[in-house]
Amino acid sequence: MCDPMESLADNKTEKQPYEEKAVAKLSQLKLTVATAESCTGGLLAGRIVNVAGASDVFETGFITYSNDAKKKYLKVSGKVLKKFGAVSAKCAKQMAEGAARAAGADVGIATTGIAGPGGGTDEKPVGLVYIACSVCGKTKVKECRFDGNRQEVRQQSVEKALKMLNKCLSKIDR
Repeated sequence: MCDPMESLADNKTEKQPYEEKAVAKLSQLKLTVATAESCTGGLLAGRIVNVAGASDVFETGFITYSNDAKKKYLKVSGKVLKKFGAVSAKCAKQMAEGAARAAGADVGIATTGIAGPGGGTDEKPVGLVYIACSVCGKTKVKECRFDGNRQEVRQQSVEKALKMLNKCLSKIDR
């Protein structure tokens, strides 16, 4: 599970922002990335494309806020959405894999969650976010619980997604 303060504390000690590290590593590995975003609504893609050189590694970004968009563009299974919901590990996994596949990218990174202030339940509270990273067909999913208002939850989600992307890329040896 994610510690919401972990990503904030780590970033203060890092000299290079996570998105810059990710673009450099993708470039070094000669890999491309696509994003699939629900709760972050394009913020993740925006952070990546703010980096000079991103055009060499960034294929496309999907903002799939509705379940219909998740099914149509990312091929998220209707069965997964019905049984587990859009805010689930299974959905995040299929979003990341679907983004990579649809874009013809090597890497897919996805976010899906409840940013608030409404929409939360006891089972799925505001601040619950799933982040998935699929690299060359191997996918990791992380469940996170963030505190704060809507914008803070979205920003923490992006920060954690970029950190996760870097961690997944660091395990590739080429």
